Amino acid sequence: MATVEPGIARHYDISGLEQRILAALADTGVEIAHLRAGDLEAVDEFHIGGVAATKALIDQMRLKPGAELLDIGSGVGGPARFVANSAGADVTGIDLTQSYVDIATSLSKRTGLAGKTRFVQGSALDMPFKDASFDAAVILHVGMNLPDKAKLMSETARVLKPGGVFAVYDVMRLKAGALTYPLPWATDETMSFVATPDDYRSAATNAGFSVTAERPRGAFAIEFFATIRARMAAAQAEGRKPPPGVGLVMGENARTKIANLTAALEGGILAPVELILRLG
Repeated sequence: MATVEPGIARHYDISGLEQRILAALADTGVEIAHLRAGDLEAVDEFHIGGVAATKALIDQMRLKPGAELLDIGSGVGGPARFVANSAGADVTGIDLTQSYVDIATSLSKRTGLAGKTRFVQGSALDMPFKDASFDAAVILHVGMNLPDKAKLMSETARVLKPGGVFAVYDVMRLKAGALTYPLPWATDETMSFVATPDDYRSAATNAGFSVTAERPRGAFAIEFFATIRARMAAAQAEGRKPPPGVGLVMGENARTKIANLTAALEGGILAPVELILRLG
């Protein structure tokens, strides 16, 4: 695994990302000096469906205010801030990419959520947390970069309290078929570890989880990207800048990555899938 992680961290590392996010928001009339968590939703929810997908997943967890939630692969902190804001949870995020940890910390400070969110650098497969530290955990579009699903599940089970809920929202393989790269999570196949819902389920059960809910979100994903394309086309036709979106975090070849992913979604090869797991 050690050989894969530096490459994955580099894949996501975009220089000057925080400045680009703030500049894009300022362009749309957001007051950067008075930034609210909601202002960032278009750019800090780096997964299919954005904040709507986060909400749909979190709602199923029934978190109590003050719950200790772990966000595995927390990116620039969008879901962590959303949950802190909407459910009143205390969120710890862990991410492989140090610059994301720094940006997440800075954006939480800017939005007044530094007290409810904290971010640390580290690997999902070897987390720097004590046993039974968290009431619940969430992972959004991270498993595709983790070769060892069994280790992901056993590590998460270790840091969760008994009865803890683990909500998974990952892109999974629903049928055989070649994937075209780059994809949003991988420059090439050496850093892509897309698995089937069955792989996730068996890894989860072996780690002591029971599956309480499962839902494929393929149609939702296709609609999400169709909406993005329509918005970009409308902006182009009117000669204005497209509204900021997930493409900001994907770097220069965002359009190619999205096109390749859309083809796999429309072909039914890949789909985002939700899994709600309970420990014990």
